[in-house]
Amino acid sequence: MLPGKQPAEVDDHLLNDRDAPAISGEWPASERVLVSVDHHPASASLLRHSAEMAARLRAPWAAVYVETNRSINLSEAERDMLAANLRLAEQLGGEAITIAGRETAQELIRYAASKAVTHIVIGAQKQPTWLAWFSPSVADRLVRKAGDISVHVISGNEHKDAVPRSVKAAVERPAFDLRAYLLAVFYVVIALLAGIVLDQVLDVRNLALVFLMAVLTSAVLHGLRPALFSCLLGALAFNFFFLPPRYTMTISDPESVLAFFFFLGVAIIASNLTATVQRQAAAARQRARTTEDLYLFSRKLAAAGTLDDVLSATAFQLSSMLRVRAVLLLPESGTVAVKAGYPPDDKLDEADIAAAHWAFENNHAAGRGADTLPGARRLYVPLRTGRAAIGVIGLDSDDRDGPLLTPGEQRLLDALADQAALAIERIQLVADVDQAKLAAEADRLRSALLTSISHDLKTPLAAVLGASTTLRDYFASMSEEDRKDLLSTVVDESERLNRFIANLLDMTRIESGAMEPNSALHDVGDIVGSALRRAAKILSHHGVHVTIPADLPTVRVDPVLFEQVLFNLIDNAAKYAPEGSTVEIKGWTGTGDVMVQVADSGPGIPDNDLDRVFDTFYRVRKGDQVRAGTGLGLSICRGFVEAMGGTITAANRPDRSGAAFTIRLPRPQEITNDITKLEDMK
Repeated sequence: MLPGKQPAEVDDHLLNDRDAPAISGEWPASERVLVSVDHHPASASLLRHSAEMAARLRAPWAAVYVETNRSINLSEAERDMLAANLRLAEQLGGEAITIAGRETAQELIRYAASKAVTHIVIGAQKQPTWLAWFSPSVADRLVRKAGDISVHVISGNEHKDAVPRSVKAAVERPAFDLRAYLLAVFYVVIALLAGIVLDQVLDVRNLALVFLMAVLTSAVLHGLRPALFSCLLGALAFNFFFLPPRYTMTISDPESVLAFFFFLGVAIIASNLTATVQRQAAAARQRARTTEDLYLFSRKLAAAGTLDDVLSATAFQLSSMLRVRAVLLLPESGTVAVKAGYPPDDKLDEADIAAAHWAFENNHAAGRGADTLPGARRLYVPLRTGRAAIGVIGLDSDDRDGPLLTPGEQRLLDALADQAALAIERIQLVADVDQAKLAAEADRLRSALLTSISHDLKTPLAAVLGASTTLRDYFASMSEEDRKDLLSTVVDESERLNRFIANLLDMTRIESGAMEPNSALHDVGDIVGSALRRAAKILSHHGVHVTIPADLPTVRVDPVLFEQVLFNLIDNAAKYAPEGSTVEIKGWTGTGDVMVQVADSGPGIPDNDLDRVFDTFYRVRKGDQVRAGTGLGLSICRGFVEAMGGTITAANRPDRSGAAFTIRLPRPQEITNDITKLEDMK
């Protein structure tokens, strides 16, 4: 902090400096590293060097590939190496980015400036010295244009650091389309007929444009090879039918020779350019379809809430996009087991199980077409995240022999596998978080139970022990009245201790799911009377006001459980209401329900505690006063009432201070039917 400056003044000072005209462009707040990658194997060495540099600087880093016009001419092996390099960047903790542009150095500088990059790492390009005078390398251009950005030129080791493919790729042979060549012949024939017609009005050298149209049509509609075929046919037809001497393959006029060769050259160049544009358009369309499919797949995975949904969606997507049968295996009992498949398939022979287990353990592909265990029927590829392998994908197809996937399909498999692995890891992390929450809740309950036992159960035990010890030691010297008081203390505290233990046992029954109410139709008034007789001592210093209508419908409850609910509510009311106040118990009928309410005249429930009073071991605290009890009574009430098909809610009384607990029990269906019949008869 600047001397004598407050934090707000320092912030204003920095903002004023940032907005000053002397400071332009981005103002980096930390180090950032950018590495330029391409399809060369040496890029792997650059990526590892950049990852180490970023780790030393504690800076984020990104691997950027600039897609230029030359990218369309990359071979499948080069595209495969490029995809492997970008994937390696993500595995090393960087961000893989592809940007389009005309010139690599210019796009790298533009991207670095927009992201406040402070270091650019690029590989040293090997080229003749004389060529550098005419065409400087990308590294030279970066050094000249980088400005304040540090440029690190690294000589990568292609053989040591390259990322090899452990799976053999299927050869993608272009199919011979006879129809395309026949159509090329047709276009040349149409051009020949048009040339014969136009020969009457045009110069012979201008007729070459007609045949050039046939070549361009073939290039646009059918690609390079049919275009070159139509170029050859067009040149021969142009020479045979139109260049003197006509109807021969010889050319006598020197100008005609030049016209012929210029036509041939222009036709070849135009067909190549047109076919290149067509390939680019086709590649763009294919990329758009693939991107859309991957986007829809990512949305489907994001919406999946369970592991089974993720696995089913992944198996279907793999099968539909790669045109193969797919199974997914996850670790189970020390090995891997099939969890999903499309079409459904859960049978693996011993060779496949061994290949899948090896792929999972070693985090490398195995099985059909791989370097390891190639005798398996399927190809097994690990599902990898940044931490480790979390599963295995198995692929096979009866329609293909030898290696299963082409290089392009292998890259698509990598993209699908990465998305699926992240989704599976997300589901597993959510499950781990839930388990951690359950463990934390169990620890909380265990701590609360220990606290309750150490305090609330120890208190009545201490009273019983003290009273009984006094009776034993001073029985003869005590008056009859003192003896009765001590015996009364022993009985009262023993009953209190018995209630605490009974509550613990009841809570255990509820949480274990062993609660099975023995329900039958009973009168609410009878059960209320039984609960009041049981709570007579508790209510000795309180008044009781009961309002139970004589025509209140009977309810289907377990009388023992319902009496315990009422007893706990009465005990709670007597505990929190001041002496001399009245505990009110009333019943009425609602819409299809029977309502029973126990209300007191105490301080009420704080608003923040209304939603928590039924939690296990939770007790409302008022000031410094702590009420005796385990905090289980209301939790047991909710468990018993819900087991009998009802609900219980807590609220503060609207007419005065005090809490009101309302039990809502459904009216028995047979009584409801009888009432409906009586109303219909009326």
